[in-house]
Amino acid sequence: MAGNDGRRGAVRRSGSKKGPKVGTGGHSRKKLEGRGPTPKAEDRTYHAAHKRKLAREAQEEREAAIARARAKTSIKVPSGHELIAGRNPVAEAVRAGVPVSRVFVAGSLGDDRVEEVVRAAAGQGAPVLEVTRRDLDVATDGAVHQGVAVEVPAYEYTDFDELVASSLQQLGVPLLVALDQVTDPHNLGAVLRSAGAFGADGVMIPERRSAGVTTTAWKVSAGAAARVPVSRVTNLVRALQDCRKAGFFVVGLDGGSDVSVRDLPLATEPLVLVTGAEGAGLSRLVRETCDQVVSIPISSAVESLNAAVATGIALYEVASVRAEASAATSD
Repeated sequence: MAGNDGRRGAVRRSGSKKGPKVGTGGHSRKKLEGRGPTPKAEDRTYHAAHKRKLAREAQEEREAAIARARAKTSIKVPSGHELIAGRNPVAEAVRAGVPVSRVFVAGSLGDDRVEEVVRAAAGQGAPVLEVTRRDLDVATDGAVHQGVAVEVPAYEYTDFDELVASSLQQLGVPLLVALDQVTDPHNLGAVLRSAGAFGADGVMIPERRSAGVTTTAWKVSAGAAARVPVSRVTNLVRALQDCRKAGFFVVGLDGGSDVSVRDLPLATEPLVLVTGAEGAGLSRLVRETCDQVVSIPISSAVESLNAAVATGIALYEVASVRAEASAATSD
């Protein structure tokens, strides 16, 4: 239109909207502040890794405290030796002829078993030392020592071939126990106790991933560790195969089997009873080596039995079947 050539029309200005622009993070007072780098998982208080870190640090502190306490205690156990603590385990060890290097007593004797140990130690020329209960607490890692402990050479394991041969030479039907990756020394000690109670000729354990005969195992076994030989084998599967060649049947305990240990027809035969770790059970190769796998019927409210309890029940069942068979034969 004439006369309007210079009129400026409406022009939309770019970026005229108020507020922060996309991607800018805002401006001046409205700008966003970054949180910095993401903390490690173990430093985030809500993360599971943080709980594991705290548990690890607590364990390290406990170990350091034990190390500091041991540095101050008067009981120094040299390498290649160990302590047996508790009145029954100590007395059983002495009766079994285990050589004693030293006897540690806290307080007055006041017990026939302790006096027996002191007399036996004197006969061997081993010194009897009076120590505090705190010394024994530290030296035995808090075990129930009942005021007495003896220092002995490290446990001497029985040769595997010797264990098998000795079992076959016994008057009764041979019976061995094998533990597959049972790492708790309390379980090993309890198995030794059950083995002694129900006539087993010995126990086999693998060298790796397995508890050994330690002070704890001695204590829990209530002295059975001095009577029941234990063999440490390099390869448990190979050892079981050698037992089969020697005339043994290998029976595994596993909760997944449909055959009850009460219905075990092999109970009266030369037997190796194999128990796996709680939860994990028998390893695949060990299970495949077994002639038969049996289970112990339990309530559905309980997921599984630990290795020591399961072994004790199975040994009792085997001993019962053998007793009945022996009685029937004698009649």
